[in-house]
Amino acid sequence: MHLFQDLSMWPLVVYQGVLNRLPGWTNDNLTVSIQGATVQGRSTNGVEAFTGIPYAQAPVKNLRLRPPQRITQELGTIDGTGHAMACPQQKPRQEDFAGIMDLMSFLGDSGVTVPVPTEQSEDCLTVTVTRPGGTTSLDRLPVLFYVHGGGFEIGCTEDNDPADFVRYGIDIGKPFIFVAVNYRINGFGFLPGQRVADEGVANLGLLDQRLGLEWTADNIASFGGDPDKVTIWGISAGSISVFDQMALNNGNHSHSLTGRPLFHAAIMSSGSMTPAESVSSEKAERVYERVVQAAGCSEAANSLKCLREVDYETFHHAVSSLPGPLSYNGLALSYLPRPDGKTLQESPEILAREGKYATVPMILGTMEDEGTLISVLQRNLTTTDHLVNYLQGCFFAEASSHQMTELVDTYAQGQACVENGSPFGTGSANEIFPGFKERSAVIGDVIFILMRRLFLKYSAAAYPDVPSWSYMGSFNKGAPVFGTTHGSDTAPFFNGNGTVHAAETLRRHFLNFVYSLDPNESDDRQSWPRWATSQEQLRVFASETSLIVDGYRSRAFEWIADNIGILHV
Repeated sequence: MHLFQDLSMWPLVVYQGVLNRLPGWTNDNLTVSIQGATVQGRSTNGVEAFTGIPYAQAPVKNLRLRPPQRITQELGTIDGTGHAMACPQQKPRQEDFAGIMDLMSFLGDSGVTVPVPTEQSEDCLTVTVTRPGGTTSLDRLPVLFYVHGGGFEIGCTEDNDPADFVRYGIDIGKPFIFVAVNYRINGFGFLPGQRVADEGVANLGLLDQRLGLEWTADNIASFGGDPDKVTIWGISAGSISVFDQMALNNGNHSHSLTGRPLFHAAIMSSGSMTPAESVSSEKAERVYERVVQAAGCSEAANSLKCLREVDYETFHHAVSSLPGPLSYNGLALSYLPRPDGKTLQESPEILAREGKYATVPMILGTMEDEGTLISVLQRNLTTTDHLVNYLQGCFFAEASSHQMTELVDTYAQGQACVENGSPFGTGSANEIFPGFKERSAVIGDVIFILMRRLFLKYSAAAYPDVPSWSYMGSFNKGAPVFGTTHGSDTAPFFNGNGTVHAAETLRRHFLNFVYSLDPNESDDRQSWPRWATSQEQLRVFASETSLIVDGYRSRAFEWIADNIGILHV
């Protein structure tokens, strides 16, 4: 079948790497008893997996566009030997197709690819548990709770297979349990609008993740995990979700029924606080109205009720009528977590600055060239003026053109901007069309790299005694076009490749942290200092590791810090 023969079947999770399902799974009557159910699993090569375990009632019919509901009935036997159903994916629009093909033509050997199509359903609120073979309920292993990425509009738990990562933990004597959560995305999970705000049903995807964490707290001991040693981790939108879980309910990360903390540490890979307009802003309301119109609900007395009542195909089509992450709009997303006065009580940068988030040890990192993958899709932005208009028109509606000009000017102008643009450190190379390197630098910094630094600065001021560490991935330095781009870290973690050194370094440090809340070990050749103490990052190259002072592009950082209040997506 041609790669894009059936666009509706392709989740297009370019941020999340290649799907790596291992063949030869066997089922040797592997079962685990949990609350109200028995889960069947599968095993191969020393790893056991239990896929697609429901943690909430199916959010269908009258439960569509409502908070997730706990399962109250007995489920009997759950077949966890197959593949977990994906939540409905944002379908690419026909007008985005040319940009997608541009992106695909540049991917080459970048290590960032499109996964195999996966089945989709509204009945998708499940977790998948992967553990070392032979684990019993007595083992009490630490737990890594993973939130997938995909721009809050695409992605699922099966984008990456954690089996190789779990085997690595066994090999170094630090076995752990990996839990991945499916949550509602795009308009199914993050529909904005005034009616949504009035009914209190915003940020449903975050509430899904939270109920998945509560399921883990209630059931992971049966799989051999320790509910008191849960580290939450995510990449891209999953990383932003980790911060949001820390900031949910102004930092209350306790189980809603038992009051016990749901996690004791956090890892954010390519994403942290993401300032956003409110769920009832003018921009948000335009998204809502577009979905309502596409669903044929414009004349309904209660448009939200109408959206719940239309059939699945109609609602899915309506949700996908807006630009997705693989469009000209890029990361100016239609659907993402927005402050709603309830779950996210204020914009994330305000919650971070005021210390209204869970104070747990944390690791934050980004790739060196976060913006390159995203900036291929706007070929016509060939001048600085074009970029200014794009940032003001698509991303930051609260900013003026003058303010966006000030931001862009911090990256120099003309040939100097090309030479200093992203991929960084490559001179005038990789300027695949005019404006590419300038745009890549600005967007990568303002969404990911320098926003990470600003959160760390807020954190060090609010909670100087809470440990944090930061890293930069540079292991694809010199790779054509993209460098070490957004999503590059999926290969080292999940496939154990990309570079052997990067895979070994990142995995080992993460598992040190999962075990001891410190990524260092006494025999580490390269000590990784706390960020608040040194303001240094661990920089991971293809064959070596070093430290870098986290002060690069200081003019841009100072501008972002001074103007954060207008940088709401």
